[in-house]
Amino acid sequence: MTKISNLDGLLSFEDRSVSIIELDDFIGELCEYGDDYDKLTAQQKIFYFNQNLEREINSGGFNQYFCNSSGDNAHETVLSLKAIGADKAADILQKAIDQFPKGLVPKDSAERTEIVEQIEETANEVWDALDQKFYEYEDDLNVLNIEYVKKHQDFF
Repeated sequence: MTKISNLDGLLSFEDRSVSIIELDDFIGELCEYGDDYDKLTAQQKIFYFNQNLEREINSGGFNQYFCNSSGDNAHETVLSLKAIGADKAADILQKAIDQFPKGLVPKDSAERTEIVEQIEETANEVWDALDQKFYEYEDDLNVLNIEYVKKHQDFF
């Protein structure tokens, strides 16, 4: 397992966004930006899945999240959000997932994109509302992710 060399220093930054970006970059490089999740610990995956969700929602909403590779791990991300105590964000993501037939988001990107194209006329209305709810940040994902990393430093 590859570990961050100066994790204590990184976690002590006053500006949490600096810590988040550095951790995200490190883990992204480690797993080849999602091409090899086997290189990550379970704890690193939790952090990375949460970051993928936030990055995609902030840049293009749930439609973009599901159309990009980050949507491969939608179901796992509900669990990763709960693991850090982001229950409100997990609920928002679950409601977005529920727009898929039987509430199942395919891991296969091509299959998932095809389904998004079929459902987006009605799903986008729900997703747009959920985007806005997500932007309210009832769960401060930066704080929760950093606290999670602090509690599990041995795995980072």
